[in-house]
Amino acid sequence: MEAVLNTPDTRKLEKAIRAAGPVIDPAFAKNLYAPLLASAPRGGGIVRDIAYGDDERHRLDVYLPLGAQGPAPVVIFLHGGGFIRGDKADREAVGHYFSRHGVLAVLPNYRLGPRHRWPAGAEDVSSVLAWARTHVAAHGGDPGHIVLAGESAGAAHVAAATLVRRFHPAEGLNIAGAFLASGVYNAELELLARAQLNIATPDPRNEAYFGTDFTAYRAMSTVALADAAPFPLAISYAELDPVQMQAQAGELFATLVTRHGFQPKISVVRNHNHLTQVYAINSGDNALAGPLLAFVRNPRG
Repeated sequence: MEAVLNTPDTRKLEKAIRAAGPVIDPAFAKNLYAPLLASAPRGGGIVRDIAYGDDERHRLDVYLPLGAQGPAPVVIFLHGGGFIRGDKADREAVGHYFSRHGVLAVLPNYRLGPRHRWPAGAEDVSSVLAWARTHVAAHGGDPGHIVLAGESAGAAHVAAATLVRRFHPAEGLNIAGAFLASGVYNAELELLARAQLNIATPDPRNEAYFGTDFTAYRAMSTVALADAAPFPLAISYAELDPVQMQAQAGELFATLVTRHGFQPKISVVRNHNHLTQVYAINSGDNALAGPLLAFVRNPRG
């Protein structure tokens, strides 16, 4: 595993991140890492905009693995965006990172709110998984070693798609594992504790995706719906995540351990906030990238 850089530049980045605090600021995170990512190493070839469904958002990019000896492990990585925005192109650095480490990376778009509401995201994850099982072998990937991963809203969709059996493909889940970074797993908690969690009213994220029938929020919360058999799982959150992401990571971990027989990994991504942890991937800072790569390679390790 690559070492995390410790240079005057990276210490300057950490200082800026800590000064900004627990914010969700896409422009700040993107601009902070843009100089490093501009000169970052790239991976192999990319096959872009493959259709996996009928909607205009049902498109994915495949980052081909470099130096793979035989079929490569596969990661499907879902971008974040608060359920209402985001694009696979914003996570190109993630694709290059996995590609140059010998992993085939699938980066999909998925349907967004408010046009598409719960459970559209989980359904799209299931569709991407079905596509991957059929097609990754043709691109050098191992259909028997697929890890689903996501950050923020992407993590919420991966969690619902894997932990709730109704969203599993007809042939079963059959994944190597799942990695959840700073996701939303309890819409009801975010609704009932808006004041304590400093969540806006109306909530531009959750109401756009979960709707405004608040009596239904428990029935759309992954922690309340989880019924899947245990599989290798990792849950992480950033040291400077908003408190609701930290609380939900802990709640999901505790619920899965005490009620469902899971033994998930749980970890804190130090020196980062909600978005900088992701923009740091492929910059030389492996605070999130290192554990994620290790899990993708060996989910049971």
